[in-house]
Amino acid sequence: MVAALVAPTRPRLADPVLGRTGHRLFGIVLALAAALRVLVMLGYDTAQVYWYDSFTYLNTAVHMRPQGAFHPAGYSWFLWLLRPFHSVELVVGVQHAMGLGVGVLIYALLRRWSLPGWGATLAAVPMLFDPAFLRLEHAVLSDLQVIFLVMAALTVLMWRREVSPRAAAFAGALLALAGLTRTAAVPLLGLAALYLLLRRTPWRRVAALVLAGALPLLAYAGWYAQYHGRFALSGGDGVALWARTMTFADCSIIKPPAAEARLCPNGNVVDAASEYVWAPGAALNRLPGDRFAYNDLARSFAVKAIAAQPLDYLREIVKDTSLAFTWEPVQHPKRVTAMSTFPHGSWRLPEEHSLIGQVRKEYDPAIRGMSSVEPFGSILAAYPYPWFLHGTLFGVILLAGTAGAIGRRRPALLPWAFSMFLLVAPVAALDFDHRYVLPAIPVACVAAALAVHGLPRRRYRAAGRERNTVPV
Repeated sequence: MVAALVAPTRPRLADPVLGRTGHRLFGIVLALAAALRVLVMLGYDTAQVYWYDSFTYLNTAVHMRPQGAFHPAGYSWFLWLLRPFHSVELVVGVQHAMGLGVGVLIYALLRRWSLPGWGATLAAVPMLFDPAFLRLEHAVLSDLQVIFLVMAALTVLMWRREVSPRAAAFAGALLALAGLTRTAAVPLLGLAALYLLLRRTPWRRVAALVLAGALPLLAYAGWYAQYHGRFALSGGDGVALWARTMTFADCSIIKPPAAEARLCPNGNVVDAASEYVWAPGAALNRLPGDRFAYNDLARSFAVKAIAAQPLDYLREIVKDTSLAFTWEPVQHPKRVTAMSTFPHGSWRLPEEHSLIGQVRKEYDPAIRGMSSVEPFGSILAAYPYPWFLHGTLFGVILLAGTAGAIGRRRPALLPWAFSMFLLVAPVAALDFDHRYVLPAIPVACVAAALAVHGLPRRRYRAAGRERNTVPV
């Protein structure tokens, strides 16, 4: 019975006439999205680089050794490929092309599942026109690569009703690379394998997915161990989870051992869980040495805190996740300004950090703070995109996908599961961030489109018989 619930409806090739009409509409939309990206490239004099994430990625790309804190090296490999050009502007130019590519993948997958051209185009609109995605594309950050890889893996897994061993292996490799770009994406490999099992996919194909995904992860963990002495993908998971617990931990309930008791809340209060990682007064940062040297100790404390106070932990996850659906943007933490528009002005780099000069010397001598370029900067600043399309509408999209995942509209299950995990996992592991929400949106749009498309099932089936559509 479970297999019957999750086995997807067989996708059908779209009608040739409808296909031509739909492609024409999407072609116009894609051209407008490309023009908007050209405007972004003209509107800013360089790429957006952030302290310290961007410089950590760039430094890893130069020296090719795994970074010992939060960031695995997947995105740095991409930067390494482009290093011979010594241009962060080229990096973001390629990322803008990848953003368009994600829109094409959304459209192509939904047309494969017989959605009309206008419906498939509408599902790609947030990815193509939301300023939040374009700002990601224009920044030296790993998020856009994660979005591209996850959407590519989803497309491979859902392109045909029966996944071939080669397609399964390719999807596993894509998900592994997504996990090596951001560790929060690693469990997507397990979700994909579970989905195939529930569909009663032959075990060899499931094994191909798992092996193709697990081997790169294991190889990277071995590489990481050569430099940092522990078999892992990063060295900050325990620190992150400890920071998450600081918003609710009560050591009178947890009763940690003496070594971990040093990590109990000490009265220092900040306005977001992630701030505890860096707050000088936080318990972890009052210990001697580097905070990441206590990663294992912090993880042990956090696990005990969650086990002792599971409802408090769930309450914090629900509370922070709800910030993704507000009608107006909420600052979280307070020092961060959430925007639904393009920024306008100039942004300097904190030149007091020696790593900036080192990266400038070794990767791109032209790295500098970003400034708007007129008149393009003013045009971008006036670009309208209401926040509720980014926040509240996202909640509606998730609800639609949920209906499609648990009801009879079964094709929505895998993209819905991906979107929910990508939304909740960063909050559960550390904290809410508007930036961390973005990878969940494209796959949520796919899930919602498939769910809504399944509503008039009988009508589409009848139309399919009349057009003599070809089963895939």
